[in-house]
Amino acid sequence: MLAYAIKRIFVLIPTLLAASLLVFIFIHLIPGDPAAVLLGDTATPEDVAQLTREMGLDKPLYTQFVLWLGNFLQGDLGTSIFFQAPVLSVIADGAETSILLAVMTMFWIVIFGVPIGVVSATKHGSWIDQVSSGGAMFAASIPTFWLGLYLILIFSVTLGWLPSSGFPSISDEGGLTNLRYLLLPSLTLAAPNAALIIRLVRASMLDVQREDHVRTARAKGLHPLRVAYAHVFRNALIAVAAAFGFTFAALVSEAVVTETVFSLPGVGRLVVQSILRRDYPVIQGVILVIVILYMVTNLLVDLAYGWLDPRVSLK
Repeated sequence: MLAYAIKRIFVLIPTLLAASLLVFIFIHLIPGDPAAVLLGDTATPEDVAQLTREMGLDKPLYTQFVLWLGNFLQGDLGTSIFFQAPVLSVIADGAETSILLAVMTMFWIVIFGVPIGVVSATKHGSWIDQVSSGGAMFAASIPTFWLGLYLILIFSVTLGWLPSSGFPSISDEGGLTNLRYLLLPSLTLAAPNAALIIRLVRASMLDVQREDHVRTARAKGLHPLRVAYAHVFRNALIAVAAAFGFTFAALVSEAVVTETVFSLPGVGRLVVQSILRRDYPVIQGVILVIVILYMVTNLLVDLAYGWLDPRVSLK
């Protein structure tokens, strides 16, 4: 497995280079002049031209790409046009919120999604299955902004139990107790994603239950719980593993609506603001980090296949 992981890492290098080129090209196709946006409507053409030269945006695109790629290979993603700070530090400020939000959301998904999916599969066709399947469909159809607003109304405005917006760092005063700011956002994000996991776990377990080795285990008189766990659930997790991996990556990068509703300083909101500001270095840096996150997730999912199912050959 180690040799396979090393091989995959080397394969990821040209993929990352190709992705960086595409990101650079598409970012520079966005209409608008960063210098004009930064200086405002009162700036003269001379001021805009001078700032454009100072930022190096007057150079040919291929020259800008070569310079940016060289800095990236040295661990430097450039300097934010708007914040006037290293892009890595700007991303790091939002990464804490997004990563903690994704981890808490995955916790709720596992706590609710997996057990309900297992029960729904083992009680296939019963009223429990119908209720859980219907509840999953309902949760998946609820818009996250609507759910988030109602959670704020109930638990923040009416009951006053939880804060409605913002997120102070866990390194600030309050420490881990500041995680209460992420309870409502994480539940908002967990609802549709847990519904997906419920349906996926249920479908995967029902498929595995029809296989010959499961019928053989039952015919040998094994305890139903042992059959459900050792022969059905473990094999069903192979299909669910990919969903877990890519759900986590998506939660880090795509929680724009939830971060906006709860005023969270996360990566998704940073991307939207940077696009409006034409902050090319930040947009490129964030998207490239997200690409790397998806690549690493894909690698971990492939390794998980080999761990969950020894029949899978990793070569």
